[in-house]
Amino acid sequence: MRTMLIVARRELAAYFATPVAYVFIVIFLVMLGALTFQVGNFFDRGQADLAPFFTFLPWLYLLLIPAITMRLWAEERRSGTIELLLTLPVAMWQAVVGKFLAAWAFAAIALALTFPMVITVNVLGTPDNGVILAGYAGALLIAGCYLSIGAALSATTRNQVIAFVLATAVCFAFTVFGSPLVAGFVAEAVPASVLDAAQRVSLISRYESITRGVIAVRDLVFFATFIGFWLYANAVIVDLRKAG
Repeated sequence: MRTMLIVARRELAAYFATPVAYVFIVIFLVMLGALTFQVGNFFDRGQADLAPFFTFLPWLYLLLIPAITMRLWAEERRSGTIELLLTLPVAMWQAVVGKFLAAWAFAAIALALTFPMVITVNVLGTPDNGVILAGYAGALLIAGCYLSIGAALSATTRNQVIAFVLATAVCFAFTVFGSPLVAGFVAEAVPASVLDAAQRVSLISRYESITRGVIAVRDLVFFATFIGFWLYANAVIVDLRKAG
């Protein structure tokens, strides 16, 4: 555990060693604010809740989370430091989980900086802060899912742009699987069993359930299993490509 946390601290410090991290956070906050207030009609709705905020958050993550993960392993492979990292007294799982936790911590910091939204909605009305807290928990979970996907796909290539595109595409697929619009569009093209299986692995439907304040054990197990699967895939890919 200590070694894993050392890796996580090293990676988190690397994010803030360049202006990129600060640019990312500013873009994230500005875009999320614009979507919430302008597109989501935050004030015109006349309701004291953060529904527009949590509605747009996963879709914004689709663009910004892959930007966090694209360098995790692609840069290590491009620069050749992956061999150096794996020759240190660090187990594969420690390196994989450490890098993931650093990225997750960075995403959590960006999310925590949206606290003025919570203050605003409490000043304007009397919201259910328990639901808001559940929404933030759901946001962290879906961010973790996207990060685990992006980390695994970053290990497949040396090119950060390719890693970004792959992560965006796969995250988008897992997001829209549960969309009624997509289900209706492909209903006649795929077997019902395949469509049902796709909807079961949808991230957005489970996320929306949590943002409504319904935290079911099966959803928590799903998110934990989903993240664990992609972290395992990450370790396997790194092991196969560490000499490549």
